[in-house]
Amino acid sequence: MSRAAPSLSAQPLAGKAVARACVVGASGYAGALAARLLWSHPRVSLEAVTARSEVGRSLHELYPRHRVPLVLEPFDADRMADLDVAFVSYPHGAAGGVVASLRERGLRVVDLSADFRLTDLDAYRDWYGEHGAPSLLGEAVYGLTELHREEIADAALVANPGCYSTAAILALAPLARAGLIEDAVVDAKSGVSGAGREATQATHYVSVADNVTPYGVQGHRHVAEIDQELLRLGCGERVSFTPHLIPVDQGLLASCYVTPTRDLDSAELLGVFREAYDGEPFVELSESPPGVREVRDTNLCRIHVTIEPRTGRALVFAAIDNLWKGASGQAVQNLNLMLGLDELEGLVW
Repeated sequence: MSRAAPSLSAQPLAGKAVARACVVGASGYAGALAARLLWSHPRVSLEAVTARSEVGRSLHELYPRHRVPLVLEPFDADRMADLDVAFVSYPHGAAGGVVASLRERGLRVVDLSADFRLTDLDAYRDWYGEHGAPSLLGEAVYGLTELHREEIADAALVANPGCYSTAAILALAPLARAGLIEDAVVDAKSGVSGAGREATQATHYVSVADNVTPYGVQGHRHVAEIDQELLRLGCGERVSFTPHLIPVDQGLLASCYVTPTRDLDSAELLGVFREAYDGEPFVELSESPPGVREVRDTNLCRIHVTIEPRTGRALVFAAIDNLWKGASGQAVQNLNLMLGLDELEGLVW
């Protein structure tokens, strides 16, 4: 299916917009893609993009492929007060106060940072430090659409999940809900864009090229989300999770090895996943293990499941684009729900 480039002169709106939006933090990879998706959205008008750096430059100049002509401006909550919705794409710790200022002015917010993903304040402090707006934690809905669709539709603040969390939870949720997880190990690999736009020694080309590197082996922050969501589904077992950096720009694969609570065969396992994801517009069950190229520049999660005959373990492989379903695409999916629109709006051409 071809994708026409968004217009540089005007948004391709289908009639009157149902909401006026801004992207706060549009100079980073996820924020820039969020701006591109909103600029090409048929029902949402993108009115402003802000940044903490690159102020005064056109977003098109910074990211020509996204074709968004708006000029990056400094964040001013009062300037955004007459808008309806906002995406906030700041690093954790920096987003909380910004989200609070937008909520005070009545905007509905999808936050792409980690600041509102954890419901427990002590857990947040353990993983991230002090919180910038703890009073809003109870208001936030965890934005994994396939698990919290009804709550998201009624939410004023949605916490967009992390990329690793999205793939791992979608891979494990059907088993957790069915009480079938005795033990689980998640081996996840992501492209370099997941580390953000600011290069470090670990994400420099010389370090990444022709290399695969585990990191966060003592505990990656996204495991807190995985544990939280699986516990909500009735699974109290903690997951072993190790992320790896791989030499691609976009894409994420979660390989999950699950010891089930009872014997399963492949047909029953597949039935569990079909029941869980039947009718889901952005989850596809694949007959073979997926690769990240299959989902690049889409909001899809492709999942393959099977039983390893020798050990009886359930093997689940989930592939997403870390910038789409793992960030900005999922944010638009959530926004569509919040606005009462079809989830596919602005995500399928």
